[in-house]
Amino acid sequence: MPHKLKYYLMNITKENKDDLNAQLTIKIEKDDYEGKVNDVLKDYRKKASVKGFRPGKVPAGLIKKMYYKPVMVEEINKILSESLSTYIRDENLDILGEPLPAEEKQEAIDWDNQSDFEFIFDLGLAPEINPDLSDQDEVPFYKIKLSDELITKYKDSYLSQAGKYQEAEQAEEESMLTGDLVQVDENGEPVAEGLNVPETKILISKIADEEAKKELIGAAVGKKITLDVKKAFTNEADLAAMLHIEKEALETLSPTTFHYTLTKIENFKNAEPNQEFFNMVYGEGEVNSEEEFNERLKKDIEVNMGQESNQRFGVDAKKYLLNKLNAELPADFLKRWLMETNEEVSREQLEKEYPEVQEDLKWQLIKNKIAKENEIEVNEEEIAERAGLVARHQFMQYGLGNIPDEHLQSYVTKLLEKPEDKRRYYEMLKEEKVLSKVKELVKLQEKEVSKEEFDKLDS
Repeated sequence: MPHKLKYYLMNITKENKDDLNAQLTIKIEKDDYEGKVNDVLKDYRKKASVKGFRPGKVPAGLIKKMYYKPVMVEEINKILSESLSTYIRDENLDILGEPLPAEEKQEAIDWDNQSDFEFIFDLGLAPEINPDLSDQDEVPFYKIKLSDELITKYKDSYLSQAGKYQEAEQAEEESMLTGDLVQVDENGEPVAEGLNVPETKILISKIADEEAKKELIGAAVGKKITLDVKKAFTNEADLAAMLHIEKEALETLSPTTFHYTLTKIENFKNAEPNQEFFNMVYGEGEVNSEEEFNERLKKDIEVNMGQESNQRFGVDAKKYLLNKLNAELPADFLKRWLMETNEEVSREQLEKEYPEVQEDLKWQLIKNKIAKENEIEVNEEEIAERAGLVARHQFMQYGLGNIPDEHLQSYVTKLLEKPEDKRRYYEMLKEEKVLSKVKELVKLQEKEVSKEEFDKLDS
């Protein structure tokens, strides 16, 4: 049976079409809006400037004739919007998307002749979610074995990051070359007014032409080779930048043959595991020997592997919960809502992407339910702390590891002024807390695997 009540100024009727779809009918009568419309018209009369009348003396009838209809429409829309949101909130309706005008039942509105109005809205209702997690629920948890090979790999990575190019006598596969590029004709003579680019840097590993690459490996300063630049460098943007020309100019570049004469060879060398290196990685005096470095590195790897295991658990727990609950959603309503709120999206694109959107919505519902049942909250301090950690990590990636705290705090404050960024950190922390709670509630199927096996797990 439809549920009907007098709601503020008008009648609202809710009728469930099924478990996931409902309709709201809102009836607005003249008495509901007339008083507010008259108040607005009185205010207009005080301020109106109409030719032939002194300010404040324009006849009320003329003001009504000029402004009644737009004011009425505006006031009815205000009442409609406020009543919809208030009703949904006070009736604790858990809806998906936003209310949409009912396509089949909503009759056209005649603003010129109607005084009473009826508006009908479709609602998409969220399904009931009951995770009810216990040790009867089993989710895999992968622990990564710490091997000597893994420690060596991490150590080499640190040494590589701290490494530098050093001048050398002979080119190797990963060498950085410096040389002069000169555009030449079919006889190997410089082209009159052709391109001449001195001190051009080239990474041998980036050359696509295998013959040219072989000719450069083992070469010494002074070596001159002939390059077809379009064959050697297939990335047009990089090639244009190397030749100091616009990308569009590559289409008419002729000839494409250049002489490249080496003037400098630099080979990349890893850093040495010495005190300078230890200080750079962990700070002044924190590590004072290679043995101490290895121990510190081992602990860092264990922390990183623990984080990777938890991230993997999140993937598996999410997959498990989605399969366990398998909640149905009001698909037709959601597709219509997505189409109406994303005008640039085609029906074909929506149908292709909807399964992923649906999974995201289901996970959001599950996550919210677990958070509510376990009183999981995220506060402002936690959001600021997480934003600071992310920002510091980003600065470190650019080689800015010593950003003063006050500068970092200023950056984070500006960052969190953007609602979308603040919301992103909020959702990040909320999901982490929810998954941490799930980990407490379910039974973990612990499996020890190598890093190689771990990296091959299906996403």
